[in-house]
Formats: sequence, structure tokens, C-alpha cells
Amino acid sequence: MGIAADIVIIVVAGFLGGLVAQFFRQPLILGYILAGILVGPYTGGITVSGIHEIELLAEIGVALLLFALGLEFSLKDLKPVRMIALIGTPIQIILCILIGFAAGHLAGWDTVPSLWFGTFISLSSTMVILKTLEGQGWLGTLSSRVMIGMLIVQDLAVVPMLIIMPKLGMPDAGYTDLAWAALKAGLFLAGMMVLGTRIMPRILRLVASWNSRELFMLACSGIGLGIGYGTYLLGLSFAFGAFVAGMVLSESDYGHQALSDIIPLRDLFGLLFFASMGMLLDPRFVYGHLGIIIALAGGVFLLKGLLFSLLGKGFGYGNVVPLALGLGMFQAGELSFLLARVGVDSGSLPQEQYSLFLAVGILGMIATPPLSAMTAPLYSLRRKYMPAPVLQSVNIPSEGLENHVVIIGGGKVGQYVADILSRLSFPIVVIETNSRRFETCRGKGIPTIFGDAAHETVLEASHLHKACLLLITIPSITDASLVVRLAHTIKPELAIAARVSGEEQMDELAALGVRQTIQPEFEAGLELTRQALLHLGLPVGEIQRFSDNVRHERYAAIIEEHPEYRTLSQLGNAASGMDLSWIAIGNDSSLRDKTLKELMLRSTMHITVVGVLRHGQLHANPGADFVLMKDDIAGVLGCMQDTERFALLAQPVTGSA
Repeated sequence: MGIAADIVIIVVAGFLGGLVAQFFRQPLILGYILAGILVGPYTGGITVSGIHEIELLAEIGVALLLFALGLEFSLKDLKPVRMIALIGTPIQIILCILIGFAAGHLAGWDTVPSLWFGTFISLSSTMVILKTLEGQGWLGTLSSRVMIGMLIVQDLAVVPMLIIMPKLGMPDAGYTDLAWAALKAGLFLAGMMVLGTRIMPRILRLVASWNSRELFMLACSGIGLGIGYGTYLLGLSFAFGAFVAGMVLSESDYGHQALSDIIPLRDLFGLLFFASMGMLLDPRFVYGHLGIIIALAGGVFLLKGLLFSLLGKGFGYGNVVPLALGLGMFQAGELSFLLARVGVDSGSLPQEQYSLFLAVGILGMIATPPLSAMTAPLYSLRRKYMPAPVLQSVNIPSEGLENHVVIIGGGKVGQYVADILSRLSFPIVVIETNSRRFETCRGKGIPTIFGDAAHETVLEASHLHKACLLLITIPSITDASLVVRLAHTIKPELAIAARVSGEEQMDELAALGVRQTIQPEFEAGLELTRQALLHLGLPVGEIQRFSDNVRHERYAAIIEEHPEYRTLSQLGNAASGMDLSWIAIGNDSSLRDKTLKELMLRSTMHITVVGVLRHGQLHANPGADFVLMKDDIAGVLGCMQDTERFALLAQPVTGSA
């Protein structure tokens, strides 16, 4: 069967290798590389015969990988972390190249292989990092956004590396050749801007109008690979052209559909690429050079991790971010393997060094998940022995804080909660460690303490021992866990509610005694479902029962500990169909110190008191003997005119009586 049999062998071996990697919770590309080693020429057994032909097919995988990368590229992803991404990442790449160059010279390599090693370690693995962050529940945190921003710029840096580095391996290549390559790349980019904005969108619009998914997928593949081949004919990198084509298409209306259609094809040919890399790795060579491999990996990754941590600190990121960067981005990336492969093909990187590169890269990928998992315990240890920060506070009441709500995090969620509670006259204080958000809270008049809530001194400054409730709005589960532990030491019986991003984080906080956890994604999904069911014509009562059951299943622990939560949830849902108003009882109100029976609100005003908030505690469905008191917040049902009459009695205008 020739090459067809080889492809079958690789696909089956790749599937088995992927199963092994998945079982050990490792990136699938490690399984693919393992499959390549097993079916390669150095291990015996079932062996791929046409390795060169597989390598040629693997080039399509490289082009599709870069094409998909271009489709996924978005400047919007860089905006929140643009400073460290656009300035810090180039600094990191240059310094890593110098580190790798120095390590290569210490290992006795020539100049060009040492430069290749520097470029190899200058990149980090997008696939490994994203999978690790997802598994540890860190996606969505500030640390993950910084990592993703830097990874995007690293991926962009591959493009000039693919142009420049192969020229270094040519004995007759000089500055003129490099300048000519750069000029051709510039002319190609200019042409692609015209082609990509004027012609390709029209082609895709025409193909899409035929409603053929198969033809649309072929059109996307043809554009990516065809333009890549065009750059190859110009003497540039095949992968470079595919990346530019994807980047241009990403700005069109069909970028998302093109990406979804190209991903299966990319993954299949990507398997061939990573397997072909494994075929070039001789296990006996690795065993014979195990000492230098471990030395290179240990030394380089230690320095690279330290560099990322210092960059994070230097660009103003504190708390857990520098530590997370150092322990998460020290490895080489999948595009590093692509660069090394280009070095071998250009003749500037000897096979011996390539095998060392590959072994170092695989070792770093394997070490990433366990080392990244050490972020939380190391951060806790660091906080235990670090000195407390200098505190600054604004808008704190002169009479101090007592029976108040402490809000951890002054971001959008924290500010929204603070604003609502302030309107309801509940005393609050926000703790925020970001200077920009601290100034925003200052401008809004929110009582705020500048400091890290993971420090006991900061929590004590918020008078946590006198607080009635602690709200944790920050997304970092590491910081949230530290705050919970400290809060329990200061006031063990304090009620705590926290924001979480998934069930794993909810379970982690539950193990620390936090039963009240809220998942924003779940609430948004449930509300979208309610709106969809309403649009589909389901009865309101049936939709409400469904919502209550789903919410009860998700927040079973909260409802079990606080039965009034179910009532509060039902009251909130009822507000969409009835006029529910929450009205505070003032000091001069004629309603205060009277029972609901005495007031006869149903008969005189046609309203019903369905709940009362008193000192942060909900009294749902109060009975006839319930006495309204000053500062109570009564939830009343009725028409707008009747609730306005009640509001006038609850908060009478001075001199009106």
C-alpha cells in the first residue's frame, strides 16, 4: 500500500499514543511524538517505510497549524495586557535567545546551533499551557490573560524567525540576502492586504451562498495552502504564507466558520507533523546523553522561569501573577519544534543537536502540569513569610466600621455589589490591590483599602472581626482560598460568599467551609435558557419550575444550609411578572415599631410584604406579628401607585406630616 499504509500506521499509533497521554493527563502532542518514536526507524517492530514522504505531508500540517493560528489571532486579546505582551514579550524572547546561545556554547556547540537553541527555548507551548490552565481552573484569571497575551506575541514572532533563521545556515547568506527576504516579505504582506480585503472575502461570500459546507472547507484550505505555496515560490516560508492568509481572513465575516472547518484537517495533519518529529528521535541517543539533556533542561528552564517572573513583577503585576508566569511558561513550545525542524531541513542544525532539542522540549512539556500545580502552595508559603504591605484607605467612615460587609476585589463585580449595598444603606468596605481600580473606587466614594487581602494585616484593617459578611469577587481561586483561611482564623463564624468559575473551584472552597458560592457563567446560561424557553412559547410557570429545579441542583449546599435562599430566589424570579419593590423604613416613618397586623397593609393599600431584610438577614414571608423597625428594608408586592404610597409612609418627606 506504500504511503497509504504508512498513514494508517501513524494514525492508529497516534490514537494509541493520544490515549496514553490523556490517561496521564498530558498534552496529546506528547502522545503523537511517542507514537512517532514507536513506529520510527530506531525502535524496531512495525515501522513506517516512507519517512521522507511522511515528512513532506507533515509540511501541510505545519501550514495548517499556522493558518489556524492566523485565524485565531485577534488584537482584542492583547488589549487588557498590551504592555507586557507587546513590550515584555520581545524582551523575553531576546533574553531567552541569549540564554540559549550561552547554554549552547557551554555545551560546546558552534554559533549557529547555539542560536537555534536560543530561538527554540524562546517560545512557550500554547497547547500545553492552555490545557494546564483549564485543568487547574485558572482560565479567566489575570494570570491566564497575561500568559495568553504573551503567547500570542510569541506566536507572531515565529514568522520573522522562519524567514531569518534558515538564512543563517547558508554559508553564502549575508545581510543582502536577509534584507532581500525582508523586502519580499513586506511586498507579500502589502499584496495580501489588498487580496485579503478585496478578493478573498468575495470568494468566500460566493462559496458560502451555495450552502455547501464541504465546498466552503475546500475553499478555506485552498486559500491557506495555496497562498503558502505562493510564498514558497517566492523563496519565503510555506508556513509564513499560510499564517498571513489566516490572519487576513480572521478579519472577515467568515473567519470563525473558516476556523471551525479547518480545525479537524489541521489536527489530522498535525498528527503527521508531531509523529514525524518523533521518528527522528533515537531513544538510544537520548539515553546516552541523558546527563546533558537534564542539565540543559534544568538550567535553561530555571533561568527562563525566573525571567518570566521578573518580567511580570517589572510590569507591575503582583500577588500570584509573577509566580504563575514562572511556573507555567518555562517550557519550549510546539512551534519550537517547527523551528527546529526547519533548522534540520536547511542544514544549519545537525541531527545530534536536533535530538537534544526535542528531548529538552518534551521534558519541559511533561514537567509543566506538576510544576504549575505548585503555584498555589508556594504562593501561600511566600505570603506567610513576606512583610505586610503599606496600607492606604479612602472614604472610611469617621465612626469606624461595624456590622459591615467586606468585599474582596474592586473590579466590575465588586464595584457593582458595593454600589447596590450602598444604595440600601448597608455599611461596606472594599479591599483592592490594583492601584487603578483603587483610584476608581476612590472616585466613586466607595470605602476602600489598598492592599492584598491575602495578608492578615490588611484583613484586620478592614475590621473583619466586626463584619457580618465577607464577599469574595476575585476570580483567582488561589487568592480566594488564602483569604478564606485567614478570615476563618480572624472570625471563624463569619459568613462567606465567593465567586467561582466552575465546580472544581466550588468544591475547593466547600472543603474550606464556604457553602455560598456563585457561578456567573451558570447564572448567565440559565437566564439565556429562560429567555429561549419564553420565546419558544413554554408557559411561564413551567419555565419557573424548571429554573428553580436547576438552580436547586447547582446550589444544593447553599439551600441546605440556608433555606431562605430558595425563598429569596423565588421572590427575585417573581419580580419579572409582578411589581416587587424594596423600600427602607426610615427613622420618622409611621410604620416603624408596628406589626403587620396593626398596619393592615393588604386591606388599606392592597400591597403585601413578602420579605424583610434586617441587618443583612432575610426574613421571608413575615407573619402578622412581625414588627417593622427602623432601617428595615421591606419587599412589597403591589401596583406602582400603591407601592409609592407605601414608600411615602416609609420615608416621609420632612415636614409633610
